[in-house]
Amino acid sequence: MTDAYTRFVRSAPGGMLAKQIGLPRPARLLRREDRPAPVLGPVVVLGDTAGADAIAHRLLEQGADVRRRADGLTTIGSVLLVLDELAAPEELGPIVLPLAGALRSLAPGARVITLSRPARGEDPARDAARGGVEGFLRSLAHEMRAGGTANGVLVEDGVALEAPGVLGALRFLLSARSAFVTGQLLTVSSADGAATEDPARPLAGRTALVTGAARGIGASIARTLAADGARLILLDVPGAGTELARLANELRAVPIQLDVASPGAGDRLVAALRERNLILDAVVLNAGITRDKLLANMTADRWDPVLAVNITSQIRLTEALLDAGDVLGPQPRVVSLASTSGIAGNRGQTNYAASKAGVMAFVDALAADLAARGGTANAVAPGFIETEMTARMPALTREIARRLNSLQQGGLPVDVAEAVSFLCSAEAGGIRGATLRVCGQNMVGR
Repeated sequence: MTDAYTRFVRSAPGGMLAKQIGLPRPARLLRREDRPAPVLGPVVVLGDTAGADAIAHRLLEQGADVRRRADGLTTIGSVLLVLDELAAPEELGPIVLPLAGALRSLAPGARVITLSRPARGEDPARDAARGGVEGFLRSLAHEMRAGGTANGVLVEDGVALEAPGVLGALRFLLSARSAFVTGQLLTVSSADGAATEDPARPLAGRTALVTGAARGIGASIARTLAADGARLILLDVPGAGTELARLANELRAVPIQLDVASPGAGDRLVAALRERNLILDAVVLNAGITRDKLLANMTADRWDPVLAVNITSQIRLTEALLDAGDVLGPQPRVVSLASTSGIAGNRGQTNYAASKAGVMAFVDALAADLAARGGTANAVAPGFIETEMTARMPALTREIARRLNSLQQGGLPVDVAEAVSFLCSAEAGGIRGATLRVCGQNMVGR
C-alpha cells in the first residue's frame, strides 16, 4: 500500500527531482516478509560493562555475527549501545561517539538500540546521564536513513540485561517486525518473561480474543496473531457480521457478534466463552470509533459513543473477564489500542483524544492488578496508519500527516499488528503498563 507521491519519488526521475529541491524521499521499509532473519548483521555491541558482555554472548548463542568494534566494517546491520552503568554525563560520549564514524556504513533497514537504566531522582549526576540517553536516542532516530530505526530499552534497576523480558524487547526492536517503531523507549520493569520455543510461532498454543476484528487494523491484528500460532476468538458488532464470518472462516477462528458498548456486554462475552469452553491467554481491546468535531460544535451524541466504545467498554469487558475467574489463563496478556492523539492531542478530536489518553492510564493501573497473577497490560498507540479511515481524510491533510514523522511515510496496519503480537507473547512478560508508539516517530508529542 504505497501512496502516489512515494511511488513517484522512488522512481528515477522522481527521486532526482526530490533530491534537487529537498522534498521528502521515504525509504522502503523492510518488514517481516522482506527480512525474516531475527537480526540484521553484523551486530556491533558498544560498551565495556558486564551487561555488554552478557548481551554480546547471548547474541552469539543465537547465531548472530557479533563484533565489539565497528572498525574495518564496510556494512553494519545493527548497533547496540550498552549504557547500563552510566554514573555521570561525561561517561556518555566515549560509548556513543564511536557510532558517529559507523553511521555511513549502516545497511538499509539498520537498527540502533540503546540499553540503559531509567532516572530515579536519587543521584543528580547519574540521573542526568541516564536522562541524557533519551535525548540522544530520540535525536538519533531523526538522523537515521534508508529505513533504519533507533530505539531504546530502559531496564529497571535490579533487572539483569540478560533477563527474558529484556532479551524479548531487544529481539522485537532488532527485527523487521518493528519497521515503523522508531525514537521510542520501551521499559522492562521486571525479570519476568520467557523465551518462545518456536520464534517463528511465538503464540503457538495460546488463545487470543480480538475486539473490533472484522476490518482494518483489527483484521490485520487477527491475521498476524494467527500467523504467530494463536487460536482466535474474533468479536465485532452484528452489523459487521458478514466480514467477521469471512475472516473467521479464513483464520479458522471463533466469531462472536457483540456490541462492546451495549449493557451487559461483558457478561454475554463470558457466557459465550464458557459455552465454548474457551480460556483466554491474551485479550486485544481494539474496538474503537471516531466522531470528530471541534469542541465548539461538540454534542453529547458525538461525545458519549466515543467514550463508551473506546474506553468504557475496555474497562467493563476486562472487569467481567477478571471477575469470572475461569475464562482467563495464567499470566494473561491485555493489549489495548490507544493513539498518538491521546498523547499530543489533535484538532477536532477532544472526545477521541480523551478516550485514548484514558486507555493509556487504564493499562497502567490494570498492569498493577494483573501483576499478582503474572499478567501484563500494555497499550499500542498508532500514529498515521494507511487505512480506509485515513483514506477519507482531505488530500492535503492526509499528505502532510504522512510526512510528519522521521520515516516520512504512513505506517501499515501490519505494523500495529506486529507490536500487538509481541506484547501478547511470553517474551513481553517484563513489560507492564507501557504504551508502545507505532508512529514512525511522529513529530508531535514524545
